[in-house]
Amino acid sequence: QVQLVESGGGLVQPGGSLTLSCATSGIIFTFYNMGWYRQAPGKERELVASFTSAGSTNYADSVKGRFTLSKDGDKHTVYLQMNSLKAEDTAVYYCHAEGGVVHTNTYWGKGTLVTVSS
Repeated sequence: QVQLVESGGGLVQPGGSLTLSCATSGIIFTFYNMGWYRQAPGKERELVASFTSAGSTNYADSVKGRFTLSKDGDKHTVYLQMNSLKAEDTAVYYCHAEGGVVHTNTYWGKGTLVTVSS
């Protein structure tokens, strides 16, 4: 059974930092491109950051220079370090996995809420 379990969300003041984690199980981690999406109230889900098949990282313009995507292959975990948080970063953040050995599969976590407010 495939599981993507996010953690690390919470309430933070503007200018603060949070680190989100996504622990995966049930997938061959190295065969998947991992990333984070977010969905703010009343808005569509959007890409925040992801690893590309070429091994590089891709960031939304709104988070470039503030967020950093990383992964630990031994722990099968992906991280999103978020600095200089703004009110507009408030959203539910979802872990995303796409890839596979033979067929392409897509998996989502249940999300973790990040609220940036004073």
